Amino acid sequence: MPNLFIMLPTLDEEMALADVYNRIPFKRLEKKGYNTRVTIVDGGSKDKTLRIADDLDCEIIQQWGEGKGAGIRQAFKKFLESDSDILVMLDSDGTYHPEEIPMLISAIPKDGIAIGDRLRGRLEPKAMTSVNWIGNQLLTWLAVALHGKPINDLCSGFWAFSRAAIEKMKLNSMRFEIEAEMYTSSAYQDIPMEHIPITYSKRKGEAKLGSIKDGTSIARKLIIRRIFPTPHEEQE
Repeated sequence: MPNLFIMLPTLDEEMALADVYNRIPFKRLEKKGYNTRVTIVDGGSKDKTLRIADDLDCEIIQQWGEGKGAGIRQAFKKFLESDSDILVMLDSDGTYHPEEIPMLISAIPKDGIAIGDRLRGRLEPKAMTSVNWIGNQLLTWLAVALHGKPINDLCSGFWAFSRAAIEKMKLNSMRFEIEAEMYTSSAYQDIPMEHIPITYSKRKGEAKLGSIKDGTSIARKLIIRRIFPTPHEEQE
């Protein structure tokens, strides 16, 4: 049976974590032949997130650096050290629908990646502000203009990876620019991608992504990776 590694990044997600976990379709995944493990990658939660994760019997990774990118890279390393075959990552704030995990897994191309596409999927009311929608469209346009590989939703937080894809990726992002760097690495490492329309809901709790500051960091990463396609040195 293939082994599935579900990774949930957290930072003060006590309002949504239990609901996200309980909506993971474990029985459907088991019927499809998957052994599933759920790993929480925590960026220093001060609320009840870790207690909830422990009650749910999740594996917990306390990340060694601040920022989403640091946590995701640490989870990738953990994944490669395990016997898992597929990794699915989705934010644990209630915006993404765990029920759609099987759909994304089924869409992974050989040795590639499937990305949940919010902009061509179903955006529920108040799920995304107009500023974030415009910013995402502009960043996605910039990504394709600079790097040439088609993508529909650069800032999506719902991805499914083959093991071969993660083995090829070269990353050093620390914060919210991690998805942009995963895209650029896929472009330069010639990793196949599929874009799957998904449902996107209003988040539970306070937003962590700042529209202007984080958007600027994402654009900067896209430009840097156009000049230097791979990191000179991966940060630990």
